[in-house]
Amino acid sequence: MTRLRTLVVVMGDQLNPDAAAFDGFDPTQDAVWMAEADEESTHVWSSKQRIALFLSAMRHFAQALRAAGRPLHYTRLAEPGNRGTVAAELQASLATLAPQRVVMTTPGDWRVWQSLKAVVEAAGLTLEVCEDRHFYTTVREFSAHAMGRKSLRLEYFYRELRQRHGVLMQDGQPIGGQWNFDTDNRDTFGRNGPGTLPARATFEPDEITREVIALVNERFAQHPGSLESFAWPVTREQALQSLHRFIEQRLPLFGRYEDALWPGEPWLYHSQLSAALNLKLLGAREVVQAAEAAYHAGHVPLQSAEGFIRQILGWREYVRGIYWTQMPGYAQRNALDAQQDLPAWYWTGQTDMACLHDALTQTLQHGYAHHIQRLMVTGLYALLLGVRPQQVHEWYLAVYVDAVEWVELPNTLGMSQYGDGGLMASKPYVATGKYIQRMGGPCASCRYDPAQREGDRACPYTTLYWDFLMRHEPLLAKNARMALQVKNVVRLSDPQRHAVLQRAEAIRRGAVGTAA
Repeated sequence: MTRLRTLVVVMGDQLNPDAAAFDGFDPTQDAVWMAEADEESTHVWSSKQRIALFLSAMRHFAQALRAAGRPLHYTRLAEPGNRGTVAAELQASLATLAPQRVVMTTPGDWRVWQSLKAVVEAAGLTLEVCEDRHFYTTVREFSAHAMGRKSLRLEYFYRELRQRHGVLMQDGQPIGGQWNFDTDNRDTFGRNGPGTLPARATFEPDEITREVIALVNERFAQHPGSLESFAWPVTREQALQSLHRFIEQRLPLFGRYEDALWPGEPWLYHSQLSAALNLKLLGAREVVQAAEAAYHAGHVPLQSAEGFIRQILGWREYVRGIYWTQMPGYAQRNALDAQQDLPAWYWTGQTDMACLHDALTQTLQHGYAHHIQRLMVTGLYALLLGVRPQQVHEWYLAVYVDAVEWVELPNTLGMSQYGDGGLMASKPYVATGKYIQRMGGPCASCRYDPAQREGDRACPYTTLYWDFLMRHEPLLAKNARMALQVKNVVRLSDPQRHAVLQRAEAIRRGAVGTAA
């Protein structure tokens, strides 16, 4: 019997048959290895939606590999003897299969990479890690960009990539004469709301997905969320349908309304493609090319095409670079010394703050919230409250279907919680409840008034905003972008400061904000 030449290790967020790890794959000598493991759902207390998406997508990918004639060693969760961790399963397989080489594409999680590397080296082999061609850039290229910079701003990196790849460029200049259209992309829906919205692309669970749903409901019954609405794309074909539906129906108005909120409307004009992208069911280049082509065809305005492309070509590449150049120490940063525990109702949605109740119940139902809900509703509240950023990170990693650590951790700890002290964001993203009201939040139905910072009806966001400024006044006074806000704090009288501090303390005790 011929000894196995190469074992290609594939993780649940690497579902791309054209990945670099498959280069030179010979089905007569090589095999693919995949494993389901409880640890991937329990190292953070993952939601049912997130667990089901990964398992279903993995099993569909395994089916496609077998159909393509690629030998596959696949371990399911419920198989007798499943060792519970990916590392332990790989260790056992290396002893049994005895491959000459072990190859994988760059993983998306430092923890996973370290554990697999240790197992392979213990078997007397070297884990060969291939560059991930899904991305436009390499970590080395980002590292070269970052060298000598005290802060790492998206805008400069984004411009470099636009120029290097010729995206939305003409004669060396950005089409439209400017690099981004942020100022054009802040419209709200007004008091009449968004009206009739395009239906999102949904996919009826097939036999594989139904089996996964049953497994998750039984095995992870105590985990948060529900699978009643599960309809995410779990195959390459479904992901392409989602992309085409977005380009045709939502992208034209995406830019204009990308920062808008509306009660009970989780999808609005957002793409809902991040999960398919992060599982590698879609390629970053094909998504960017589809948006750019829609602009050139006159189907979408420049502000929408550019705003969406910046999320893919700019933001995803940027946060990946931050993650891999700053880990492992990055995960422990806590520049504001925030020590509060995350409120328990983040896992249930049982709060009487209307905007948070809306965002949290939607998150638990669908495993999804758009970026403004994450940054300026759930994230903002945790920042103002002073929650330890590691707890916020673990919650985001647990509940969202698109959460893989390389993209989630910098977004949460750096951008949302300012835990890295300004490496990513030039200032903490803080605001009162008036911001949420202005962007279309459900303030009219809330018991709290966003205009009030003191008293029983004071919006907790507004109270905590002023409390945040007072707690961090010396630090914020050094930040030019926070100067006006700090000046407003200085104008507060002693009785006003005392009233804010008293109210903020009641919020932290849970006496305010928790549903009865």
